[in-house]
Amino acid sequence: MEKIASFTINHNTLKPGLYVSRVDGDVVTYDLRMRRPNQPPFLTNAALHTIEHLFATFARNGKYRESVVYFGPMGCRTGCYLLLRDTVTKEEAIGLVRDTMNQIAAYEGEIPGAKAEECGNYLEHDLEGARNEARAYAQILENWKTENLAYEE
Repeated sequence: MEKIASFTINHNTLKPGLYVSRVDGDVVTYDLRMRRPNQPPFLTNAALHTIEHLFATFARNGKYRESVVYFGPMGCRTGCYLLLRDTVTKEEAIGLVRDTMNQIAAYEGEIPGAKAEECGNYLEHDLEGARNEARAYAQILENWKTENLAYEE
């Protein structure tokens, strides 16, 4: 079998940031790398789960709602994937991720979709942890430019 694109990136040198992972037709997959791979501590499941709920809710209710295909966590707990239609420019995608992370960092209130009837693991959430992780990641992206979207060789 062919190796999938994300397994061809050297995870030993990959740094936190925002990258274009792949392009499939009109869908661009963004790698929101929040932690260095293979170097604990990793994102906690509870904080990552809360980030998933908040980011997906905010992005699907925001300016680019028609272009959001998917948002979800990486199994390795070092970040998330965001799939957007190519109607969103790379500059806009950077702004969307940064602004949404800032929105998560400032969020106070009930976690959307975190009731037993709405979520398959409603007990495992951590709003404060999600806020802290989002705040740290937004700082990484503060001056991120389109030329930073390519993985380093």
